[in-house]
Amino acid sequence: MTKSVSILILGAGGDLTKRLLLPGLASLLSVHDYDVQVLGAAREERTDEQWRQLIRDSFGQVTDPADADRFLESARYIVTPDVTDVARLQELIAACDHTPIIYFALPPAVTAAVCAALRQVDLPEGTRLALEKPFGTDLRSARALNRLIAQLVPEEQVFRIDHFLGMSMVLNILGLRFANQLFEAVWNGRRIERVEIVYDETLGLEGRGGYYDHAGALIDMLQSHLLEVLALVAMEQPPKLNEVELRSNAAQVLRATHVWDDDPVANSRRARYTAGKVGDRSLPSYADEPGVDPALKTETLAQVTVEIDTARWRGVPFVLRSGKALGEKVTQVRVHMRPVPEIPGFGGAPAPDSIMLDVKSGAVELDLTMNGSGDPFTLERSTLVAKKEPGDLLPYGQVLHGILDGDPLLSVRADMAEECWRIMGPVLRAWKKDEVPLEEYPAGSSGPEGW
Repeated sequence: MTKSVSILILGAGGDLTKRLLLPGLASLLSVHDYDVQVLGAAREERTDEQWRQLIRDSFGQVTDPADADRFLESARYIVTPDVTDVARLQELIAACDHTPIIYFALPPAVTAAVCAALRQVDLPEGTRLALEKPFGTDLRSARALNRLIAQLVPEEQVFRIDHFLGMSMVLNILGLRFANQLFEAVWNGRRIERVEIVYDETLGLEGRGGYYDHAGALIDMLQSHLLEVLALVAMEQPPKLNEVELRSNAAQVLRATHVWDDDPVANSRRARYTAGKVGDRSLPSYADEPGVDPALKTETLAQVTVEIDTARWRGVPFVLRSGKALGEKVTQVRVHMRPVPEIPGFGGAPAPDSIMLDVKSGAVELDLTMNGSGDPFTLERSTLVAKKEPGDLLPYGQVLHGILDGDPLLSVRADMAEECWRIMGPVLRAWKKDEVPLEEYPAGSSGPEGW
């Protein structure tokens, strides 16, 4: 049975809609049968025909542009000078031909203001809300926003978007862990020495200075994406793969997570890039990028070490790191095993094994110790590589799939969003007080010396 919904994108004039949201929707609609009306609302001037062309161009990025034709007749763009105006919101809802999905492609403060205004709007039964991260700006605001949202629709109709959870490769973490005795038997602190979750980018700001300078690497990546990945890596096996069990087990991990030794000064680091070259691209210093206020001391590289205080993981450091304008793109979870005792006759103790999961490509690498190729009485490192084809859908397509189906499996539950702010709150406060120095690194390097 074809599902009929209206997607109302608030803030449709922004880069998110053009770069990620509409192409993700196109990847979904090109392979799954939905009856979708696509409505855009923003203050930017744009005609219905220009909006339809943008939708068509988005389909052209992933499939035949003609696949968009059946969605264009009902598509509309509505110029909205003030998206928090109650009367205009009522008009936008009335323009939805089907059950509305209100997609907030807006900054956190504007999202909160719109939700407050929606309390005075008659929302149709089944209305779903889809919210982009960050969910609030700190723990207090996240709790306030969640209380506000709960007055509008039930929690199961709320979709807090983390497109990392839409990557088939991230979900591959669950299959790798729980479907293989080889891994599940050693997936604990008795066998694992430390875990590193790294998302280093070669990209700079790419025109996002207005947003990024008020977020930084910690809020943009660690507080949301990397903590969600940590929850998947460390969770207990859920009895069922549904939105209740999976998200409850992820929340359990987050509730047990805290900064290592409860010392954010000793166990967090921050830095920002100076002028340099990334490949053949020359980047200016972050402080000289358009839209940047150097006085904010916004970091472009963040690293925090946390502990999960459970029987399985107590005493194992989890290192979260993400940065921009670095020399190499690294998108991986690396699990470092504890060393084994020295083996008599083999010339010393072998180096510890490690397991690497690439959350972008899906590759899995096992670094193992084996007998030397020439001299069998020596030990050498060997790497076994398994590759995986990407899923049919773009990450945003996978997330939208759940929203259109009304399945919040891959969305962030209210308590999870709040726990992420709680975990990183001490670090944010220490950085705000300048208790952790803001280091520097040249664009195109691997980061500051000694990291």
